[in-house]
Amino acid sequence: MNQHLNPKPEAAPDKLPPPPALLFEMIRSFVTLSATLNLSHAVKDLSSTRQTVRRHISTLEEEMGAQLFYVDDRRYQLTAAGEAALPGAKDILARGTTWLRGQVSSVGHLQLLKAHVGQWDFYQEQQPIGRIWKDPSLLLRETFRAWAMSAGEIESPQFAHVRPYLIIYRQTEGAWICVEFGQKSVYVNWFGQDYARSSIGRPISQMPAGEEFSYLIYEAFHEVEATQTARLDHVFTRMPRLPSESLVPIAYQRLILSGFFPDGSPAVMSLILPVDQVRITGLDPSLIESLDPVTPIAFDPEDAIFEREILGK
Repeated sequence: MNQHLNPKPEAAPDKLPPPPALLFEMIRSFVTLSATLNLSHAVKDLSSTRQTVRRHISTLEEEMGAQLFYVDDRRYQLTAAGEAALPGAKDILARGTTWLRGQVSSVGHLQLLKAHVGQWDFYQEQQPIGRIWKDPSLLLRETFRAWAMSAGEIESPQFAHVRPYLIIYRQTEGAWICVEFGQKSVYVNWFGQDYARSSIGRPISQMPAGEEFSYLIYEAFHEVEATQTARLDHVFTRMPRLPSESLVPIAYQRLILSGFFPDGSPAVMSLILPVDQVRITGLDPSLIESLDPVTPIAFDPEDAIFEREILGK
């Protein structure tokens, strides 16, 4: 009678063989050779030998069942399989390195990053996107609604009233380039309009904590662009008001949104809002106490067209 409630367990499938013992070093060789496309340069960067790097690549190709490189005029080139494998390899390398340094973890499956180098600190914790609706910032809620109503189209009239508060990026050869600083954005308020203009066309700077840590920081931009979604982070760090000045502590929340330029090419937009409180697990409360008083970004409630429609005002 109860035979269907306790079915007989099926036989366990054959176990897959374990990965090579030196898999991490093999991935390092692959990523480094992909960056240099020159065996001698890769060997130098890795402090290794030509024989070792060749063996690493050969073992990876055998395990993966695909050729990762071909040689053209004595120069290495990635195959289609190599191109497809590279992002995942970089991700493994970045996560493995930062995990070992204690720089990356997760809270409720959301990313938590932290690093300390000299006088520089950086803490970033991803937040549930639903917290936007309970946040006291009217600009945060209105920007999210305007993004949804405009379908991410930067030039949409439904997006025009929040665009001056945003920083807009375009991806070029793997780097995120700043192409627009809104006149009312925090960046302009912090550094001034002239300095902001001089930063247009520059890639986002590398973090002092190293290449792998920077990779995970910028992964948020790749994730939002690829999935055409949004992401909310809380951040505490130190940065100068001008390049020549000493570092001062700041805290902010950052909303990243996917978008599209008029020609249909992808963009990423960022709204940064200074705050005096952030939700970051393990952050020393004394660091928040050291913050300068925060002046909220001026946003006229009359400009919140979508919130007024929803509330019937």
